[in-house]
Amino acid sequence: MNHEARARAEAWLEYFNDLGISSFCLDRSTAAFSTAPETASAAPESAAHSVRVAPPSGIPDRTQKSTPAPALPVIKSASLFEANERVEGDTLERIRETIGDCKRCKLCEHRNKIVFGAGSAKADLVFVGEGPGHDEDVQGLPFVGRAGKLLTQMIEAMGLHRDDVYIANVVKCRPPQNRAPEPDEIETCSPFLYRQLAVIRPKAVVCLGAIAFQSLTGTKQPISRLRGQWLEFRGIPLMATYHPAYLLRNPNAKGDVWEDLKKVMAHLGMKVPAKR
Repeated sequence: MNHEARARAEAWLEYFNDLGISSFCLDRSTAAFSTAPETASAAPESAAHSVRVAPPSGIPDRTQKSTPAPALPVIKSASLFEANERVEGDTLERIRETIGDCKRCKLCEHRNKIVFGAGSAKADLVFVGEGPGHDEDVQGLPFVGRAGKLLTQMIEAMGLHRDDVYIANVVKCRPPQNRAPEPDEIETCSPFLYRQLAVIRPKAVVCLGAIAFQSLTGTKQPISRLRGQWLEFRGIPLMATYHPAYLLRNPNAKGDVWEDLKKVMAHLGMKVPAKR
């Protein structure tokens, strides 16, 4: 192994160690150890109800028919989420301790507080947004600004309280000027969300907005195309709907979101009101 490849491998191993992954399984029979180029085309994207989660860059996707020969060994897991499911004794407290005073990406340079998540560790329902805003950055809690107040109203309209559900974000530090999280920031931070979901193991996940939806499913399709349809994230039913901040700008879309939430309520065996 040359110096550059060794440095990359050591960096990834240190990163995985931070995430709580301490063991790896190598598949020496795959093309990962072959120097011959592959020419087969990638498999088409699966149907909507079984959208897969894309692995982080640098880790080959075993669900594809072929991939370029990677520089790192193949991990027998389609994603970090699957790998983290095998972290014995994992808890939300352990995940938060692992994050620590995180300096893993550039978002740490401007943040005030890390926004880990809040709610019940035994929640049947998890809401996932894209990232903290100003109010969240100040308080260290997710969805506490104007959009958060609307989310609270949505949860209460379902007959639940915020303490009954769990709320988290794809990234845990506020992007400057509330911009969308960038791909490298999502790649660095989202594995901690995967661990949270693996610990909670909810009966349903609601993705609020395109960033959360695309990050969890690995798809590039617009949320308007798959909103309101049941997808699947590693065995957990997933529903994508519009972000509360979008509803503040486009109140006419509230009816669409309510229809999505009624599907979630029916899935959870809750009483579904006839009218909003």
